[in-house]
Amino acid sequence: MPRNFPALSVVRRIGDPPKARGSQTAETCPDVFELSDGSFAVIGTEATADLDRLIPPHMTRADHERIVVIDRETIMRAKRDIPDA
Repeated sequence: MPRNFPALSVVRRIGDPPKARGSQTAETCPDVFELSDGSFAVIGTEATADLDRLIPPHMTRADHERIVVIDRETIMRAKRDIPDA
């Protein structure tokens, strides 16, 4: 069942902004944000149709979930801001 998100807010960006990663336009801006409930939101390329068949049999994806791809540099730069616990 999908979550209800209206009460959430973005607390902060995780990692460097797209411009610091070389994006000169708004055309390619993957990003990671921490939300007020401690969860994370990701802006990336929606790839569910292409990657759904690649999910291993022991893993699942609910109908309301999507597979989103972000580039390696975005997640590596976000790593330093992601808490260990």
